[in-house]
Amino acid sequence: MLVRLLYASRAAQPYSAEVLDSILAQSHKHNPERGLTGILCYSGDIFIQVLEGGRAEVSSLYNSIVRDPRHQNVELLHFEEIRERRFANWTMGQVNLAKVNPSLLLRFSEKPQLDPFSVRGSASMALLEELIATAAIVGRCH
Repeated sequence: MLVRLLYASRAAQPYSAEVLDSILAQSHKHNPERGLTGILCYSGDIFIQVLEGGRAEVSSLYNSIVRDPRHQNVELLHFEEIRERRFANWTMGQVNLAKVNPSLLLRFSEKPQLDPFSVRGSASMALLEELIATAAIVGRCH
């Protein structure tokens, strides 16, 4: 059974390219063998990530993320059983929201900044879908 999970977290340490590279390298290495796909967005100290795959694999990875010392304040925003993946072509795409037009962020939140902790999970999911539609996601890998 396929599921989709959306969560947000805050970086435990100040953001660095090394931390992001480490997260993405682990994703690119392990996600294909686990049948996991998704995207990771970051802005300042906030991460928002969609994971898709089998229920056991997605749950296992989410539980690992909750225990990961690089993340804090991990919050589940959305979880659903799905018929098909929305992010099937991404072992882990990435978006730096600092480079996204602020008007796009304003479509889904009160302020032109990423704050998934204060909006509905469906609004965060809609933002991610819009980012795919506008080709704002980089790092497409199979």
